[in-house]
Amino acid sequence: MMDDRGLRLDDVEIRLGERRLLALNTRIAPGETLSVMGPSGSGKSTLFALIAGFLDPAFQASGRVELDGRDLTGLPPERRRIGLLFQDALLLPHMSVGENLLFALPSAIKGRHARRRAAETMLDKVGLGDHFARDPATLSGGQAARVALARTLLAEPKALLLDEPFSGLDAELRETIRRLVFGLVAERDIPALLVTHDREDAEAAGGPMVELPAAGEP
Repeated sequence: MMDDRGLRLDDVEIRLGERRLLALNTRIAPGETLSVMGPSGSGKSTLFALIAGFLDPAFQASGRVELDGRDLTGLPPERRRIGLLFQDALLLPHMSVGENLLFALPSAIKGRHARRRAAETMLDKVGLGDHFARDPATLSGGQAARVALARTLLAEPKALLLDEPFSGLDAELRETIRRLVFGLVAERDIPALLVTHDREDAEAAGGPMVELPAAGEP
């Protein structure tokens, strides 16, 4: 019996006019991170957009994207249950760190105290337990990356998409945030897809790798 858990790319193909950008047929198991590598213009970010649900209509896509056996085709981004983590933290500047996290909490968590407790617990998990009231403008790059990760995970995604999330960090901090991200992917037992041009990031993920050819190559 085929295991339908995880993120499945079933004969996915993306074209721009007559040019095929990429073709993938693979499954990312729960707790696993698939790294998709390639130079600029190879289709990494386009694949990210297809899975997340905001592919530019200039591109043509075929195949199916399934998450835990559920076909995501045609679903709006907010119904896909996919968390996104980008190079920039994208924290809301008019909210405190804690308010940024509360904003992401599912509505199923009721009550002011319960919601705050959930946010504080997640801040503890990423090593920022005393940062609830902090202004995002006062955070270092590594702290902002941790808050962005906490906010993404608080939304309880069923899969995680990582778009060059470590590229703005120095070498030591990069290694620390990598361990944190990939460790939480394994702990949460959710599939993740990392798009990157950095082989060290892909190797740190510890999962399978796919290398896309440069634009124009067969």
